Amino acid sequence: MLNPAVTAPPAAPRDKAKLPRAGEGRTALPFPDPWVLIPAGLLLLLGLLMVASASMPIADARTGQPFYFLIRQSVFALVGLLAAGLVFQVPMSRWRRSGPLLLLAAFALLVLVLVPGIGKEVNGSMRWIVVGPINIQASELAKLFTLIYVAGYLKRHCEELRTADFRTSALALLRPMAVLGVLAVLLLLEPDFGSVVVLMATALGMVFLAGVNLRQFGVLQVGTLLIMAALIYSSPYRRERMLGFLDPWADAQASGYQLTQALIAIGRGEWFGVGLGASVQKLFYLPESYTDFLFAVLAEELGLAGILSVIVLFVILVWRTFEIGRRAERLGKEFSAYLAYGIGLWFGLQALFNIGVNMGVLPTKGLTLPLMSYGGSSLVVMCMALALLLRIDVETRVGAGHEE
Repeated sequence: MLNPAVTAPPAAPRDKAKLPRAGEGRTALPFPDPWVLIPAGLLLLLGLLMVASASMPIADARTGQPFYFLIRQSVFALVGLLAAGLVFQVPMSRWRRSGPLLLLAAFALLVLVLVPGIGKEVNGSMRWIVVGPINIQASELAKLFTLIYVAGYLKRHCEELRTADFRTSALALLRPMAVLGVLAVLLLLEPDFGSVVVLMATALGMVFLAGVNLRQFGVLQVGTLLIMAALIYSSPYRRERMLGFLDPWADAQASGYQLTQALIAIGRGEWFGVGLGASVQKLFYLPESYTDFLFAVLAEELGLAGILSVIVLFVILVWRTFEIGRRAERLGKEFSAYLAYGIGLWFGLQALFNIGVNMGVLPTKGLTLPLMSYGGSSLVVMCMALALLLRIDVETRVGAGHEE
């Protein structure tokens, strides 16, 4: 008779088989945070709807196809979702180790865009790299890569930044600021002052949340503001925009034209708007109606109700981003925490600047409304950033199974 103790294989412990090991067990990752997915999905769908509405007249006049820009934006959205799926599969530890290489890639992109024959000039700005039929806006990828590098730097040097020793903390603070300064110069050569403002403000916010010495941080803030003011004053183009912002009605047919048309659109919207598709300002009155000034068309067609809906969705998204970052920080995942804070600041600040420009609260800048305005590079990169955020979320909920 056979001995069961010899012939029967030992039973594997069920609980142990389900525990994922570091770098393994992708199927064990929990479902991504719906408080991120739902607001982001609604903003994306509303953006497609408004791009269709705002771009139809100009698309029909230019191409004979009213849905030309909607079709392209839908393709960009699909590419963005595919890219987000790939980004989500990569552990945060790999992103942290890749920070210096991604920074070099950001420098390379911003240099290439300035090379004649590679960079493409549109409206006096060299911001796009031509790759066949596709135009890639280098600054969008550069912003994401830079934030990943800054998050890694803050993890490695957070103790030096927090120390009371002035020399040590100042040196630790100046190193990333010098890197950002070089990137800012490259962006200004395009020129892309709006991206400089968003990138510097986001990086400064990440440094502040990392617990930097407040005395050095205050000096840095004052210095940054003085440099920004000098840049505005030194450029006649930027000075003209600033004066047009202060009193757009003084020259409503020239320097103040874009802002006055946006304000007219917002004023016509009143409480519930004139109706989807019924905007008058998009009929060749408001320039960039489906890109930088999409929000003004939305306000005209959907009114205050549409405005508040968009703001609430962005507030929920940014709030949840900071909640994910705080959870990661409590678990000792500093890189994930700082990157989550950076993504939240990036989305919040860029949305704030775009809405502020449309409403005449801030000077005109060439910044898109995240996930909504027409533009392939911006949409794809924003989807990638959200995928990183969702990866941080699931790794913090898995806990020790996925280490940085």
